[in-house]
Amino acid sequence: MIWQQRIERLACQLRQHSPLPARLVCNGQSIDFGLFEQPLVTMHIRKAAGLRYLLSPRLDHLGEAYVRGLVDIDGKLDDIIEMAHALARRGKPYPLQRLAGLLFQHNRRADRQAIQYHYDVSNHFYAQWLDPEMVYSCAYFSEGDETLAAAQIKKIDHILTKVRLQSGHTLLDIGCGWGALVIRAARQFGARCLGITLSQQQFEEATRRVKQAGVQDRVEIRLMDYRDVSGSFDRITSVGMFEHVGIKGLADYFRQIVNLLSPDGLVLNHGITSVSTRQRDAPFGAGNFIDKYVFPGGQLPHIGTTLSTMQQGGLEVLDVENLRRHYALTLSLWSQNYEKNSSSIRQEIGEERYRIWRIYLAGCAYAFCNDVVSIYQILCQPAGRPADTLAWSRQYMYE
Repeated sequence: MIWQQRIERLACQLRQHSPLPARLVCNGQSIDFGLFEQPLVTMHIRKAAGLRYLLSPRLDHLGEAYVRGLVDIDGKLDDIIEMAHALARRGKPYPLQRLAGLLFQHNRRADRQAIQYHYDVSNHFYAQWLDPEMVYSCAYFSEGDETLAAAQIKKIDHILTKVRLQSGHTLLDIGCGWGALVIRAARQFGARCLGITLSQQQFEEATRRVKQAGVQDRVEIRLMDYRDVSGSFDRITSVGMFEHVGIKGLADYFRQIVNLLSPDGLVLNHGITSVSTRQRDAPFGAGNFIDKYVFPGGQLPHIGTTLSTMQQGGLEVLDVENLRRHYALTLSLWSQNYEKNSSSIRQEIGEERYRIWRIYLAGCAYAFCNDVVSIYQILCQPAGRPADTLAWSRQYMYE
């Protein structure tokens, strides 16, 4: 009863100062957080322990209460995410940098385990909400009305055109996923490609897809850490990978890329960044939830840090493109696919993991839409090259 009394006091404060169209149902009683005839969101307390999470409504607390089944929520998913952020903004201040992120030690073993935790849910799980090529990164909507499948192909072509990939070039794709980029690079651009991943299931499926596409003579997939790659490559791509490196290791990561890049080579890094200049986490505990349930050890640098560590690593930045709006739409489409296939996904991965990914995808869509996080494509070459190697304009990227 004490918990319920404290919740009633919190609801009273919200009604007076910042009303929300939300309702809490506990033990048959309803508590409204605003003076609205019909709430957009209704939270049902299934277990008394769920009440204490609402008294400190950070995003990680609200998310954990939902994931553990202590709270069920009725309403449109977008309204649920909006309400969670509204409650979190009205809660107590929360330190932005999560402790887990500071303690995580990036090394071959830890990084492999983190990658496998995230990506080895099952290939069929990802296939139920990604596009047919299973591209798990921000799509590129040049017009804004493309299908997800078309926008993912446009993203791959945009990347390969930016790096001026030509027939006969060697290409290394760091974090190759299920192989869509290297397969297209071989089939459409005539490149010879190596794709590497730390995910066992991605490795198996990408290898199968390479054979199915008939490009096994030009594409190789390896289960391999980027630190163990040797050789020289004309072009290097890294899409949705450097978030796993850790901020302290970024300069060394880019040094390794320079070591693998031919003197006249080009590299493109496509990755998520923080909007905080202090390298802080996503606010209100969102980063803590992601670290615990989704992406162990992930860290997001600010774009300024990314650019400076590229320079430290021996790269010259040639072009920077913000794709935040593109990722907001990509995630929204992923979330819609997830909702459409909710019954089969829940059956495959279980209720708890279903809930984790449900709010993760929708929450990330909100974050990119509202400038909580961002994403950039950055084109580079080895530092110190003559100026006459540079393109006069960006026009070639769109031809």
